Amino acid sequence: MDGADDPEWQALLAGRPESAGALAALFSPLLAPPGAADGCLVIGRLAQTLDGRIATNLGHSQWIGGPGDIRHTHRLRALCDAVVVGAGTVRADDPQLTTRHVPGPSPLRVVIDPERRLGADYALFRDGPPTLLVTACDGPAMHGAAQALRIGRDAAGQLDLPALLRALAARGLTKIFVEGGGQTVSRFLVAGCLDRLHVTVAPMILGSGRPAFDLPEVARICQGLRFSWTCHPIEPDMLFDIALGRRAA
Repeated sequence: MDGADDPEWQALLAGRPESAGALAALFSPLLAPPGAADGCLVIGRLAQTLDGRIATNLGHSQWIGGPGDIRHTHRLRALCDAVVVGAGTVRADDPQLTTRHVPGPSPLRVVIDPERRLGADYALFRDGPPTLLVTACDGPAMHGAAQALRIGRDAAGQLDLPALLRALAARGLTKIFVEGGGQTVSRFLVAGCLDRLHVTVAPMILGSGRPAFDLPEVARICQGLRFSWTCHPIEPDMLFDIALGRRAA
């Protein structure tokens, strides 16, 4: 297990960022009290190539990020109460969403599947940490070993993400990690539901494939979402920490 004897990581897990050394600058914002009205602090994360791809056109994405990015992702899971993924990520990767590569608790797993199309045979719905299946459809209260949570739709017909955050906060889940995929992170960004965004850029060019972000089209450069960031090397990749403060794309 990576980091088992790392005193800086252990200090961060214990809520002592003043003793976390170099890790404090990157992770201590996640230890701050949530500032949004819904009571949540929400961080999104993507790993992309230098040309902004997160997968090939066939959906293959393992692994764009290197060992440092994998460890970073598991650390984010350990610091958050819930990890959120979309149905497409489950269908493509059948992930575990645990903290098996670092010390720390595994979060509750949240799968967004508005149409309830995923079968119950995926690993998330069979065993491991508790899982919520978030859907916009009526149906059984359980989906395999996962509990179903019905959330309504917004005016555009998409799952109502602000309502989802309120529902998670009502369960005491206030630090939310939106791990992927690109469609899910993009929808949280468009809805103005991200406090921070971590983007790992790998030294790789695909030349084709699925883009990291899927956002509404703009006509002018000035209409793009411009922000400040801090850079953190996680060999062999570069991690960009972006403070969004719920600004919408």
